[in-house]
Amino acid sequence: MILTMKQITISNPASLPTRHGAFQVQAFKEGEREHLAIYTDPIPNNPLLRIHSECLTGDALGSLKCDCGEQLQASLKMIANEGGMVIYHRQEGRNIGLLNKINAYALQDQGFDTVTANHQLGFKADERTYDIIKFILDHFNINKVKLLTNNPDKVKSLTDIDVTQRVSLIIESNPHNEKYLSVKKNKWDIYYSEA
Repeated sequence: MILTMKQITISNPASLPTRHGAFQVQAFKEGEREHLAIYTDPIPNNPLLRIHSECLTGDALGSLKCDCGEQLQASLKMIANEGGMVIYHRQEGRNIGLLNKINAYALQDQGFDTVTANHQLGFKADERTYDIIKFILDHFNINKVKLLTNNPDKVKSLTDIDVTQRVSLIIESNPHNEKYLSVKKNKWDIYYSEA
């Protein structure tokens, strides 16, 4: 799907000082979702880009069940140093929503892994879409990026974007997320064979 300006409302840019450095921030409203572009000024020609899927529990509450919050903070730090952008992609729980994500957590408490828990709730392992990403990059006249991700299949999902390099983002595991990280690493092919 090609998104147009009629479908997206864009905020004014504003400054966003953080513990990692000074950024600019701009919001992109797509229906009921409001995504953020958090970026350095200036943005380099081939910037580091982190497409960070919303994770309220990890990003805001410091959950140890995932590595999301730590990945976000590490990304902001790297991008503050090298230049680039974090797109805060508002698709909670791989786009199943917060309520369903918490239900998936409850299933994980019973021993299901992330993929199986989503299947038990009637979802694919990953329900995310990436149409807004291309729109945001076009808004900033960005036509090539170094993608900050551990997921080589995310590169394949971004068919309209010139990814010049995949930059790994390794976060140490803890006793609460070891199984989650193992599933992400070893079942990733399953995620994308369902699409």
